[in-house]
Amino acid sequence: MNRRTFFAAVPAAAFANRVFATARQENPNRDRPDVHGGDRIDGATWASRSAAWGIHGAAATAHPLATLAAIEMLKAGGSAVDAAVAANAVLGFGEPISCGVGGDCFAMLWDPKQKKVMGINGSGRSPKGLTLEEQRRRANAKGLINSYGAVSVSVPGAVDAWWTLHGRYGKLPWKTLFEPAIRHATEGAPIVQNVAYYVGSYQRIYSNPANKVEEIANFNSVWVKDGKTPVEGEVFRNPGLAHTYKLIAEGGGRAFYEGEIADRIEAYFKRIGGWMTKADLAAHHTEWVEPKSVNYRGMDVWGLPPNSQGFVTLQMLNIMEQFDLKGMGFQSAQALHHQVEAKRLAFEDRARFYADPHFYQGPFDHLLSKDYAKERARRIRPDRILTPTYKGQAPFHGDTTYFTVADKDGMMVSQIQSNYRGMGSGLMPDGLGFIFQNRGELFALRDGHPNLYAPGKRPFQTIIPGFATHEGEPLMSFGVMGGDMQPQGQAQIVSNIVDYGLGLQEAGDSPRWHHEGGPEPTGEELGDPGKLNLETGVPAATRKALADLGWPLAANPGVYGGYEAIWKHPGRYAAATEMRKDGTALAY
Repeated sequence: MNRRTFFAAVPAAAFANRVFATARQENPNRDRPDVHGGDRIDGATWASRSAAWGIHGAAATAHPLATLAAIEMLKAGGSAVDAAVAANAVLGFGEPISCGVGGDCFAMLWDPKQKKVMGINGSGRSPKGLTLEEQRRRANAKGLINSYGAVSVSVPGAVDAWWTLHGRYGKLPWKTLFEPAIRHATEGAPIVQNVAYYVGSYQRIYSNPANKVEEIANFNSVWVKDGKTPVEGEVFRNPGLAHTYKLIAEGGGRAFYEGEIADRIEAYFKRIGGWMTKADLAAHHTEWVEPKSVNYRGMDVWGLPPNSQGFVTLQMLNIMEQFDLKGMGFQSAQALHHQVEAKRLAFEDRARFYADPHFYQGPFDHLLSKDYAKERARRIRPDRILTPTYKGQAPFHGDTTYFTVADKDGMMVSQIQSNYRGMGSGLMPDGLGFIFQNRGELFALRDGHPNLYAPGKRPFQTIIPGFATHEGEPLMSFGVMGGDMQPQGQAQIVSNIVDYGLGLQEAGDSPRWHHEGGPEPTGEELGDPGKLNLETGVPAATRKALADLGWPLAANPGVYGGYEAIWKHPGRYAAATEMRKDGTALAY
C-alpha cells in the first residue's frame, strides 16, 4: 500500500481527534540538546523567522488573537492606542498567565504631533485599610510580604490606563475596542501552549495551603473542569470576563472603579477577610510621567521613572558603553561577563533607590549620569567576578506581557501589562472572571527603606516598556517581559542591535543570559555572586570560560523573558516577535 492509499484508508477522525504530546515529559523527542532548528537560507542561523514588514501599520503581541485584534483596529481607522487597548483586552482573556484587568499597566509612545516620547504610569496603590503593622504581623518566615492572597493585592491600574490613553489618542469608539475580547471570551478560543503549562502550575500553587490564598473556588470554577486545567488546543471560555468587559465597554474606563464591578470587588474582599474597598478603587487615577533617556553609542534609549524599574536599563547601558563589547565578540565570555557585571552594579541601586516618588525622591539625575557610569564601570575586572559589588555612592519573580503597535500616522505604542507573579494573587472576584495582581508583595517591611510598605502607596514595579529614538525621530518600540529579566533583556536587545548589527528578529532570537542574585527592593538579599542562567544556544566555549571565571551556571528554562518589537524605517515598519512565547507579529 503506498503512502497516499494508506492515508485514504485511515478514518479522518483518527487524526482530527488525536491528542498531541505537548510537554517534554510526554515525548522523549522533545528534549534533545543535540538537535537544533532547521537552517534558514538567509539571516542568522539561529533566527526563528524574519521580521514582518508593512507600510500602514504593525503589531506584535504574545498571542495571535491579540495581534489580529490590533490589526483589525488599525484597518478600521483606529490609532495605535486603539489597537493597543484592543490587543490588551484580548490578552487578558487569551494570556491570563501574564496580564488582565486585575493588574497594572505602563506605556511609552511616540506622539507624532508633538514629536516626543510620552510616558504613562498605570500602577495602583495599596489598600488604605491595610496597615504596616498588619503586613508585618502576616509576614512570611523571611520577614517579607506573602506572595499570594489578599496581603499582596494592590489596586489594579490597567483599565484606567487604557481609558486615559484613549481619552487623549483614541479615534474609534471606546466600545469598539472590546468587541474582539468579548467575542473570544463568549465563544471561546483554543488554549495556547504556554498558557496551558502555566495555568496548571498556578492551580497547584494556589491549592497549596502554605501559600495562604483565602479562597480558590472561584479560580477552580473558571479554570478547572473535571479536576483538570485546560490542555493546549482545548477551547476555553470565560463568560464572567466577557460580562466584565461588557460593563467596561458600555460604561467607560471608570466603570471598573465605580458601579457594579467596584461593588462586587468590595463585597468579595469583605467575604474573604481582605482590605480592598470601593473607596480605594475610586481614588485611583493614572499619571502621565516624563521619560528620560541615555545615549548608547548613537541610539537614545528611553525609560520610565520610578516606581517603575525603567531607569535600570539606562544605568546598565551607561556602564556597558564603557567597554568595547563589539571588540570582545558576539556571545563571547568577556562580552557576557561585562554585561552581567553591569547588571549587578545597576541592581544595587535598584534595591536602594527605586520606590514610589510620592513618598521618596531618588537621586536619578546622578544615577543616570555618564560620570557615575564611568565610576561604577571602573570596578569591573575582566579576569574575575566583582566580590562584593559594593553599593554606589549617590546623594542621599514575576510574569508580564509586552506588546507594541504602530499606525499609519507614525504613532508607536510600547505597552506592558502584568499581574506580577504569573496569574497573580490567586484571588478572583465573584462572577467577574479575572484575577487580582500580587504587586503588593514587592514592598519592603524594613524601617528606613524607600520602598517601605504604607497604605495608599505604590509598590516598586518591575514592568517597563522600552523605546528608542535617533536624532529626535522614533526608531524602535520594544520590550522584554519577565520580572527582573526586563532590564537585563532590554540591555541585551540594544547591544545585539547596536554592538553586533543584528536584525530586529535576530536580536530577540539570540541566546540570552539572566542573572539572579544580589539585593532586592523588598530588602531581601539573594546572595552574591548569585546564579548566571544561560540558554542552551550560548556557545560551549563561552560557557566554559564563564565557569572558569567563577560564575555559577544554570540553564533554568523559562526565565529569559519574552520580546516584541517594531522598528520604524522611512515609509515602512518591521515587526518582530518572541520565539519563546506563543505570539505573532503582523504588518500590512
